[in-house]
Amino acid sequence: MLISAARATTLKLANQRDAAIPHAPVLIEGAEPFALDMARPIADPALDLRHPLKGPFRAAALEWQDIALAALELARIAGILPAFLVDPADAGEPQILEASDVEARADTGLLQIASRAKLPITASEDAELVAFRSTEDMREHVALLIGRDKGSGTPLVRLHSECLTGDVLGSLKCDCGPQLDAALHAMAKATESGGWGLLLYLRQEGRGIGLINKMRAYQLQDQGFDTVEANQRLGLPDEARDFPVAARMLELVGVDAIRLMTNNPAKVDALTNAGVTIEERVPHQLPDNPFNVRYLATKRDRSGHLLP
Repeated sequence: MLISAARATTLKLANQRDAAIPHAPVLIEGAEPFALDMARPIADPALDLRHPLKGPFRAAALEWQDIALAALELARIAGILPAFLVDPADAGEPQILEASDVEARADTGLLQIASRAKLPITASEDAELVAFRSTEDMREHVALLIGRDKGSGTPLVRLHSECLTGDVLGSLKCDCGPQLDAALHAMAKATESGGWGLLLYLRQEGRGIGLINKMRAYQLQDQGFDTVEANQRLGLPDEARDFPVAARMLELVGVDAIRLMTNNPAKVDALTNAGVTIEERVPHQLPDNPFNVRYLATKRDRSGHLLP
């Protein structure tokens, strides 16, 4: 069975060096061939309390490292748990997997503008929505340009990753919804002094692990784990967002210098490395609530987010 090093560490099957690369692949063998009912608790930490005893297992030599890495990454992209039964019986017709499959998908040059239209919103009636699509990726990212027709200068930009629970349902477990709303109003205000704003809305739910895996992480958080620990127990990266795609979106709308609304230095570094000039980092932090205090503290203490 193929799992990630982070999950293998939870199962006491990887050493500290392995655990330092949590998304690395680990191949494990059981005393008996894996059946589906035995494999599920190994893959899904939400079942740990119901199945506390697992094994015995041992880590086996992995002679197809590149393919294994590609498999784990494609699992993350698909929003499923990074765990595979290797050569299972009655698994159906095999699909050929090449390590280059992941590289092809990561080619941001394939991203193009698919459509655009005027979209008046609550924050500003002068807004245009631009939709992007890649031939290698069915996610449809969008950019919202606020006041560009009349504004000038360096735009105020916010990179916002999709969050169904926060943006749409008003979840109190994160600060995504309030951050999105505040960013749109800040951009609208910038138009009053002759500027303009640009929201890049990236379709990468749950910091890139997908909605269902985010829900699995929420289950683990209810058991006392923080956001980083929960992702690691799932065998997933705690940060898997694709920031270079945002740089490509900026290129396609003709923007090469920005004022970036963020507290996250990873966004600054990623865009700078992709050739975007960041003239100013604009702090963007809102008050906490009783449900997201630990979430915000984890972003600060473990993910390096900066205070305003």
